[in-house]
This record gives sequence, structure tokens and C-alpha cells, in this order.
Amino acid sequence: MNDAIIIGGSFAGLAAALQLGRARRKVIVLDTGLPRNRFGHHSHGVLGHDHKPPMDILSEARKQLARYPAIRLVNSRADSISGAIDDFSVLTGDGETLRARRLILSYGVADQMPNVPGFAECWGTSIVPCPYCDGFEVAGQHWGVVWSGPHSHQSVRLFQDWTDKLTVFADGHDIAPELQADLADRKIPVVDDRIIEIAHQNGHIATVNLHTDRNVAVDILFAQPRNKPSASLHESLDLAKVDTPTGVVLKVDERRQTSMPGIYAAGDLATPFLPSVTQSTWQGAMAGIFAQQSMLA
Repeated sequence: MNDAIIIGGSFAGLAAALQLGRARRKVIVLDTGLPRNRFGHHSHGVLGHDHKPPMDILSEARKQLARYPAIRLVNSRADSISGAIDDFSVLTGDGETLRARRLILSYGVADQMPNVPGFAECWGTSIVPCPYCDGFEVAGQHWGVVWSGPHSHQSVRLFQDWTDKLTVFADGHDIAPELQADLADRKIPVVDDRIIEIAHQNGHIATVNLHTDRNVAVDILFAQPRNKPSASLHESLDLAKVDTPTGVVLKVDERRQTSMPGIYAAGDLATPFLPSVTQSTWQGAMAGIFAQQSMLA
């Protein structure tokens, strides 16, 4: 019997494994090798790893975990979960059945690219979601903001710490009159037309093309497309969820435990606002610590 099975081996999952392994708890990490930020060339704002490729950071983390004999890293997906606290069973894609006293879900979310030619090709390069991750490198340049709802107004206010050259693309959304008035006061132009194409060169935006045949040049585009969990295991378990402007995340308590005793969650899968590598790592570490403490005699 394992002490814990961690489903998802990116930053949150590996951080949880590190804490459990250092406590000499027997842990298995299941991972498919497809982290959300694999499209990014660099990871920023990570203390000690600023501006390093995220895949390089993860590769080094896996090497460091190899010195802990209680940690087993398995390149496989989890197909199903059954059981209850102190006796969970996980069936892997390889047909192996694994058992553990605790589970940690850290399989993250997958961004859903809109059906706009060029958008997916630019994602992670010149179309990005987070100013804390990528804002410094493009500070002072012309930023485009794809409006996705009232929460985008807070993004615009936030972005003015990095640049005073902003253009909002309504992209078919109705912007409330009071928000339009505030944008006008800030001298931020609003383009009402729907985006039909992102013209680019090797992932670097040339223009944002609109259905009225108007093309607008920007240096970088900030967008928050819808996302969904990268697996559906939480649905079969009927775990409680929280709605966010971009999708759903798992509901957890102050100890990272989900609505089902013995199952914990960390990382983007359980982060309602501003997901980041730093936050995922912290949440994973705490999930590992709280899972370990819950097994004390």
C-alpha cells in the first residue's frame, strides 16, 4: 500500500512528492508529460529560476527527486479512481492498479483555443494570459487586450503598471457603459469588431485582423481563453467545484482537501485566480504536507 498517489507531475505534483518523499512516505506520481506551460519559452517570477524554460525546471526537479527512494515517477495516465480514504485504487492507462491511503490531484487544466486562425500558433509566444509571467519583458510596448467579460476591466487597470499603450478588443462582447466611460477616461481605445485572424510570423504577432477588414498592429496580445480540467477524474468522484470567469476549478479547504476525505488538490486545477508556477509549487508542497499529517497515528 502506498501512502499517496499524485495524479499530475508538473510543478504542484512534484512539489507534493518532494515533501512526502522527505517525510519517507511511499508515493507514486503519475504524469503524462504535458504541462500547461509547455508552450512557454521561459518561466518568470520563479525565485531562483527566473527566465528559465519551464520544461528545464521540471526536468531538474525530477532529477532531484530521484535521490528519494520512496518516490516513484511513472509516465502514465490515471484512467479511474475508486475506494475511499485509507484505501483508494487508481487504474492506470497501462492497466496497472495502484492503491494508496491518500490521493493528490494536480493534473491541471488545458486552455481551449478559440477558433481563430493564428491564435494557437501564437499562444505562449505573443499571446499570453498573465502580466506577472510575461509583462516585464514587453513593458512599454503596445499591448492588446482581448475582452472576455467584466473581469477584463481589472486586467486593463493592472496592465497600466507595465505600459501606457493599450488597445482593448471587445471581440463581440458588450462592454457596460460605465466601463466604457472608464476606459475612455484612461484614454484606452476600444475596438468593437470581432477578431477573425491573428496574422503572425513564426508565432510573433503582426496584426490582429477584424471582420470589418480592419487590421490593428500590436506587440503582444493578452487573452484569457476558457479552460477545462485536463482529466475528468473529479467528475466521477463528484467533487465540489467553483465557477470562475474562465472555467471551473476544484473546491478545497484550508488544508487543500477536496470535498471527499483523503483527496487533496493543488495547482491550476484548484486555483481560481492568477495561476502561476510559484502558486502551484506552494500549493503542491502544502497538499503533500497536509496529506502526510493526516496519516499520523
